[in-house]
Amino acid sequence: MQLVRLGEPGSERPFVRADDGTTYELGGLTADIDGGFLAADGVARAAAALAAGELPEADVEGLRVGPPVAQPGKVVCIGMNYRRHAEETGATPPTEPVVFLKAPDVVVGPADDVLIPRGSAATDWEVELGVVIGRTARYLESVEEALEYVAGDVVSNDVSERELQFRTGQWDKGKSCENFNPLGPALVPAAEVPDPQDLGLRLWVNGEKRQDSSTKDMIFTVAEIVHHLSRVMVLRPGDLINTGTPEGVALGQPDPKPYLRDGDVIELEIDGLGRQRQTARQA
Repeated sequence: MQLVRLGEPGSERPFVRADDGTTYELGGLTADIDGGFLAADGVARAAAALAAGELPEADVEGLRVGPPVAQPGKVVCIGMNYRRHAEETGATPPTEPVVFLKAPDVVVGPADDVLIPRGSAATDWEVELGVVIGRTARYLESVEEALEYVAGDVVSNDVSERELQFRTGQWDKGKSCENFNPLGPALVPAAEVPDPQDLGLRLWVNGEKRQDSSTKDMIFTVAEIVHHLSRVMVLRPGDLINTGTPEGVALGQPDPKPYLRDGDVIELEIDGLGRQRQTARQA
């Protein structure tokens, strides 16, 4: 089962896609796939309704694929969380998670354009495992319980503008530009992801493979990240966590670095979670 939101920006409607690819209306169960839906055990209720044959089949041909979760309350990102990514950028691997935030309104659909900021010469790609919170997580006692607070997993492209990110050391500046977080195509329930630490991640630019790694290379696991964040902030249903990117970003390449240019096509995928495709356009 996959949860999807389809329709034009701001007018997306909720659907559920069965394992055979058939898509069903979810509007009778919820107005949207958002924090309220997730907090009310929405994933389990959707699965039960699907299994019981209670959802009407939907004709979704031609509908835009939106982000599978309505605008999160916050987007929390983890930096330098893959060993080989830290190596390629010359950074010392962190001893605790490096945390920064993205503006929530940069989250867009998986096929929406990536907008290169005006004057940018250093817009970069980052395939990441996105984790969506399903229950309020506050001062969790143990790492072992942390995954119980995850609603599902999703493909995320944590687009970055490196000059803005590093010029003053204020990472949020280089992370919160317009359309800088394509998300989707679907939210896959956590129960249907056998092991979040054993997922392949890949990204191509103009057909050339740039990133090819596994979440096995994470320095901090998903459970460790959720536990740590719960000790420094309250994680609420619908919040998105970008868990870090592997090696292969433009920043880590020899000069001249192959940063995104107008017309470049970015494709990315994670095992079992789906695939994205965007075109870079000048803002």
